[in-house]
Amino acid sequence: MAQHVTVVMAQIDPVVGDISGNVKRIVDACRQAKQHSEADIVVFPEMTITGYPPEDLLLRDGLYPQVNQALSDICAQVKDIVCVVGYPMKDSLGECFNMAAWIENGMIQASYMKQNLPNYSVFDEQRYFEAGNRPCVVAYKGIQFGLLICEDIWKISPSTQAKEAGAEVILSLNASPFSAEKHQDRLNMIQRRVDEIGLPVIYINQVGGQDELVFDGGSFAMNTQGQVCVQSPEFAPSLSAVTLVKQGKTVEMQQSDIAPLYEDEARVYQALIMGVQDYVTKNGFSGVLIGLSGGIDSALTLAIAVDALGSENVEAVMMPFRYTADISKEDAAQQAETLKVKYQSILIEETYLAFEKALSSRFLGLEADVTEENLQARIRGTILMAISNKTGKMVLATSNKSEVAVGYSTLYGDMVGGFSPLKDVPKTLAYRLAAYRNSLSPVIPERVITRAPSAELRPDQVDQDSLPDYEVLDAIIKAYVKQDQTPEQICALGFPEAEVHRVIKMIDRNEYKRRQAAPGIKITHRAFGRDRRYPITSGYTE
Repeated sequence: MAQHVTVVMAQIDPVVGDISGNVKRIVDACRQAKQHSEADIVVFPEMTITGYPPEDLLLRDGLYPQVNQALSDICAQVKDIVCVVGYPMKDSLGECFNMAAWIENGMIQASYMKQNLPNYSVFDEQRYFEAGNRPCVVAYKGIQFGLLICEDIWKISPSTQAKEAGAEVILSLNASPFSAEKHQDRLNMIQRRVDEIGLPVIYINQVGGQDELVFDGGSFAMNTQGQVCVQSPEFAPSLSAVTLVKQGKTVEMQQSDIAPLYEDEARVYQALIMGVQDYVTKNGFSGVLIGLSGGIDSALTLAIAVDALGSENVEAVMMPFRYTADISKEDAAQQAETLKVKYQSILIEETYLAFEKALSSRFLGLEADVTEENLQARIRGTILMAISNKTGKMVLATSNKSEVAVGYSTLYGDMVGGFSPLKDVPKTLAYRLAAYRNSLSPVIPERVITRAPSAELRPDQVDQDSLPDYEVLDAIIKAYVKQDQTPEQICALGFPEAEVHRVIKMIDRNEYKRRQAAPGIKITHRAFGRDRRYPITSGYTE
């Protein structure tokens, strides 16, 4: 007789450190899975009990009694279904492990220690964990399930060990952060692994925003032919059922729900929405505040904020000066009206003159320069932060990756903010995202997209007075920052040598600004911040 086992991929959005809240999310998901899918097994993402990544919370001795209590609570409350859940464990020797527990009949029946600990990009697992070295295979209703955790599935050895120990299906618990190409990378990798070991794989991924990281979900189940039989949605919590049928010695996976996936700009835009939404709500802010300039970056940031939080939780402030073009004022007001956000225009002329007067004796005999431009930006930053303090709304910074890379922004001025949605979005991509958003409904005035970008800090100013064309700039930044190419390699791509060296010099000397910038959402393989880490004080040159 054929054996049927239903495995539910519980793609949930935990909160790092909220152990009791995460237990409730786990228990609720198990109950829903049992009610709606008649599930046998519910599998959660990596480190679900603490959320991922808990970072130096793992160094707190007080964390582990809470985790142990959480496991006891899950055992006590989940008895009619198998629960496979991730958590950290500290043993009697004080060594810490990244674990997965198989909870059945109110007890932990088996546990697995993660073997491959990533220590690159945003990952620091070797800082916290010791590596396991043994497979974990559990029999349930005639099917042998092998447990793996995230990086383990990217290496052949843990999968091979599991198969040699008798595994017939691989359950992979993951907290795999988003980047634009990541979902396809995962599919390609699992297809290779399935081909190598000849076993079906059920891949469960975390969903939600955690500081700079966004976890896109997109959990899936792949059969031994390399076909995706069940696909969970991206950027949304979900419970997706996978039905396994064992006939003789063969385990087959039934075809079921395939959620549609996003592509290109749509996928990045959803990541930005989720990143803003979770950062604001998980940190308890009442809403957000944006300095709306009439330019592309603040316009895109406003659209993302409204899509993430609703217009009632977003406020925009225009702060015009003598150099602000009329069309900037008109376009800002039009977008605010279209998106139905609270909007105010605050003139900064008198404030600027007051600063100018206060500094007149100190600046006597000195020519006007970028100082006066930065003063305008800093006045705007001060106004935004004052409103933020008074209202409890967090300021969203609007700088894009191109500006962040070369320091084309004012410290304590337009860099001001608690969170920076576009921090990893190159300028050229910002234009494509704006066009994508307008394809859904026209919320960004067309002139904002088509006019030459300008900081409007002096007469007739445009960005290209100070920077290369953004197509060129973004290509050089990508080669140097993302691909770690040398100046010679970048020049070989066809870019002028002087331009390459100028851009690289700007990138290197502005690390001090980036270190003081607000956290922002990682969407590429190499984001500034916890991903790309460079010293501020450095004599290194190429």
